[in-house]
Amino acid sequence: MALLAVAGYLTVQYVTGGGGAPGCKVSGGEGGRTTYEFTPEQAVNAATITAVGTARKLPERAVTIALATALQESALRNLDHGDKDSLGLFQQRPSQGWGKPAQIMDPAYSAGLFYDHLVEIPGYLDLPLTDAAQRVQRSAFPDAYAKHEPDAALLAAALTGRSAATLTCDGLPGPTREKGPDAVRAALVRDFGHDVLQPAGAEAGGAEAGGGSASPRPASGSDERTVTLPVTGGSGSGSDAERGRRGWQLAHWAVANASSLHIQRVTYAGREWTAGNTDSKWNPTRTSGAKGAERAAGAVRITSAR
Repeated sequence: MALLAVAGYLTVQYVTGGGGAPGCKVSGGEGGRTTYEFTPEQAVNAATITAVGTARKLPERAVTIALATALQESALRNLDHGDKDSLGLFQQRPSQGWGKPAQIMDPAYSAGLFYDHLVEIPGYLDLPLTDAAQRVQRSAFPDAYAKHEPDAALLAAALTGRSAATLTCDGLPGPTREKGPDAVRAALVRDFGHDVLQPAGAEAGGAEAGGGSASPRPASGSDERTVTLPVTGGSGSGSDAERGRRGWQLAHWAVANASSLHIQRVTYAGREWTAGNTDSKWNPTRTSGAKGAERAAGAVRITSAR
C-alpha cells in the first residue's frame, strides 16, 4: 500500500509539473472580491465561446447566455457523451439535427450553432437568461441555467475585454501537441477568423494585411516566438475604449489558452502576465523604452515557451 501511495504521488507530480494542478481565475466586482475559479480546459472552451460570439458582433449579453448554458450542460467541458446522443459543450444531439458528431465536438462549431438559434429568438436580450437559454436548448430542467448567470457574467466581462486584467492562470503549460507561434496563429483564426491577424484598418489582400492568412509583422525587438496583434489602425478602427476592450479580449484569450498552447507570456497596455508566476497577476512591464510606442499603439504580444 505504501508503494502504491508513493507511485500515485509521483504520478501526480509528473502530470502537474511538481505542484498542484494548474487553474484559472477571473475576478470582478468592487475590489475584485467576486471570483470564479476554473480549469485550463474550461478556460479554453469559455474563450472560444466568447470569441465566436464577438466575431459575429453579438453583444456581451449573448455571450453571457451562451456561457451560462455551457456551464449547465457540460461544465464547460467538451464531453464525448451525455444523455441519449448528446455531445459537446452544449450537449447538442445529432439525431435532432444539430450536426454530425464530429461537428458538434468542435467547440467553435457548436458555439456558432448555439448563437444561430439564440439570435432567432425575438427579444432574446430582454428575456431572463434562463428563458433565453431554454428556448434554444429545450431542456427537461428549464430553470437550471439561472444559477450560472453570476459566474457567466464574470467570465463574459473578462473574455469580451470589458473587464481589464481580471483573468489569470496559475501553473506551467500542460502537455499538448500544439505549441509555438504557428499554433497560436491557427487557434486565433479558429476562434476569431482571419481578420484577427490583420492590423485594424488594413486593406484585405494588401501587403500589410498579408492577405488575411499571415501573422502581422513582428514589431522591433520581437523574436520568432512572439505573435504580435495590433489592435489599432486607421479610420474605422473604433474608439479608444473599443480598441482597449478588443485588446484585453485578445490578451485574456491568450492567457486562457496558455496551458494548451504553451504560451509563456502575454503583454498588453503596459501590463504583463507570465506563466508559472506564483502570484499569477498582471504586473507592470519591466521596461518601457523601445516598447513604449508599441504599447501606445495597442499591440498584444503573445510569447510561446521555448
